[in-house]
Amino acid sequence: MFATAGKQKDGQEALSGLPSNHYGVGKRGKMAICKNKSCGIKFIPTMPGQRTHDYKCAVELAKQEREKNQAKKEHTNRLIEKRKDSETRDRLKSRSEWLKEAQAVFNKFIRLRDGKEPCISCGRHHKGQYHAGHYRTVGACGELRFEEFNVHKQCAPCNDHLSGNIVSYRVGLIKKIGIKKVEWLEGKHEPKKYTIPEILGIKERYKLKVKEFNANSTR
Repeated sequence: MFATAGKQKDGQEALSGLPSNHYGVGKRGKMAICKNKSCGIKFIPTMPGQRTHDYKCAVELAKQEREKNQAKKEHTNRLIEKRKDSETRDRLKSRSEWLKEAQAVFNKFIRLRDGKEPCISCGRHHKGQYHAGHYRTVGACGELRFEEFNVHKQCAPCNDHLSGNIVSYRVGLIKKIGIKKVEWLEGKHEPKKYTIPEILGIKERYKLKVKEFNANSTR
């Protein structure tokens, strides 16, 4: 025994022979749950920082944590490789590929902007597909391909099957933006060949507009 005759200490320390602040004997520690995923039983720790109730679970927990850390490391490496691959693909993209991506984002914004409006040409509301239709086509006037006054929500039949239904488009456009802006669109414009940095700027600008529009629509 830790306590000797004639020198007994009072209370639990005298009874147990252990200091009263020892975990599990004398002054009871708080109940804990074994951190081993396959165990999980409740126990009273016998030492500070004890996370499992026995040695077997401690070994298993160490194995689980090694596997978790390894999986985390592999996931991080995959993300790094994915980012490198993405950056490589971006470096290899042609101007026309960047232009196509920017046009897709711009067109999405136009469809969102005009979401509640009918087709600019026929004035109909229907459940079919809608496009971002150009009044002055990209082929005829590429410098206006990202001009918001020049692009409006248009139904697929008007855009695809009626070649843009331009006569009716003009009527609807005058009603929407006024004759002066329409005549400006119809006038001469300086030829424009967008550089890749300019295209990237347009893409990012309209990605932000789409994000802001979606955020405002959910309020």
